[in-house]
Amino acid sequence: MAQQPCLSLPEYRNVSTGNLVVKEPLNFWGGARVKSKDTKNSEPVYEPATGRVLCDMIPCGEEEVDQAIKSAHSAFLKWSKLAGMERARIMLEAARIIRERRSEIARLEVINNGKCITEAEVDIDVAWQCIEYFAGLSQLEPLGVCVGIGAWNYPFQIAAWKSAPALACGNAMVFKPSPMTPVTAVILAEIYKEAGAPDGLFNVVQGAAETGTLLCHHPMVAKVSFTGSVPTGKKVMEMSAKGVKQVTLELGGKSPLIIFKDCELENAIKGALMANFLTQGEVCCNGTRVFVQREIMKPFVEEVVKKTKAISVGDPLLEGTRMGALISKPHMEKVLGFINQAKQQGAKVLCGGEPYVPSNPKLKGGYFLSPCVLDNCRDDMTCVKEEIFGPVMSVLPFDTEEEVVQRANNTTFGLASGVFTRDIARAHRVAENLQAGTCFINNYNVSPVEVPFGGYKMSGFGRENGMVTIEYYSQLKTVVVEMGDVECHF
Repeated sequence: MAQQPCLSLPEYRNVSTGNLVVKEPLNFWGGARVKSKDTKNSEPVYEPATGRVLCDMIPCGEEEVDQAIKSAHSAFLKWSKLAGMERARIMLEAARIIRERRSEIARLEVINNGKCITEAEVDIDVAWQCIEYFAGLSQLEPLGVCVGIGAWNYPFQIAAWKSAPALACGNAMVFKPSPMTPVTAVILAEIYKEAGAPDGLFNVVQGAAETGTLLCHHPMVAKVSFTGSVPTGKKVMEMSAKGVKQVTLELGGKSPLIIFKDCELENAIKGALMANFLTQGEVCCNGTRVFVQREIMKPFVEEVVKKTKAISVGDPLLEGTRMGALISKPHMEKVLGFINQAKQQGAKVLCGGEPYVPSNPKLKGGYFLSPCVLDNCRDDMTCVKEEIFGPVMSVLPFDTEEEVVQRANNTTFGLASGVFTRDIARAHRVAENLQAGTCFINNYNVSPVEVPFGGYKMSGFGRENGMVTIEYYSQLKTVVVEMGDVECHF
């Protein structure tokens, strides 16, 4: 009997916090969910808002990875021969299905990831927009089987960001989600199948580092696209280099947000909040080093603290919630460790930075943290130099443009940056001199799918989104045709 897609099963409809238990297999290749053979290495996956076990993540071994890649290669041979318009028709149908099921997918994303529902709905919108944008774009030659390795902060969206340009170019993909958020990638796989994609075109293998290693080393893989930490990105690059595979790396950040005294202060405050507290601060491009010109430091800090204290933390499926739960207990403890270290090094906690226990009894085991603003920070503090990946804003004063640009660039990272000023000449001058893949002017964390996203320096290379991404999933072939006689030197 044919499998029912997860979203058609009763337990996946109108899920609420604390009531979903995922029992279906979360691997997908050959056009169907696949049960793992070896369950001895299974790991529990926790619902961030409650701390209860959501499902077991069973990692794929060598045989299963090989099956998934061979399934992808088989689909690639068919898919790559289709005209661009035929591929576009299937991708547009996938985008339509995602748009139609936006609410159900978003609720599953919240259960698995912990972010609030209003953000998750935007993530799902970005996913279908990305697939719609890339549909029919490529006229170049595909690479073959591409591997996508995702992160836990945007599970469904990253799967779409990686698969859309890959499939548009005629490739097939094997995608490995984070072991902490294994649930929604299989939903995307089922949607591609429903839209008419050949079996094996988009496959999902679950696992952690060992499974990722198997994917990077497999001889039939042509390219690896990775989103995650710098240390893991280095390993992915090293392993892929052994097979001379193309690589895209979207890694960490410690981005500067520069606020000049001539800014529109209310908008700058909103920008600082958007740059630090989306997805509980678990965003790689967040502007967590907030440089504020000394003349406006006091009013800026007062208003930022006031608005930060007013952020509604709690059940992420409630429409009024503006901050959900961090991804895991160890991660929450790591973030708290950064805050404690900041205090020891002389920073002052102006608000938040403590475990938060919502009044709802079913949320008492969740991983909630009150959003934190740190003052009295210095450039040499750990909280200013290292990526915290939590709801922690570090505020630093500055005096001159030249000084702040030098300080902003004094980092090994280079993913994003931001500037708030009414002086458009200054804005462009500063943007030109900031060493970052993106510079937001008078806004922050605005990333439409038409705009390339990626980093400088240790934040990685290659781009996701925008027309340029087609170049990272395709290859050029030069064909020289002589219609006359050969002119021979010999």
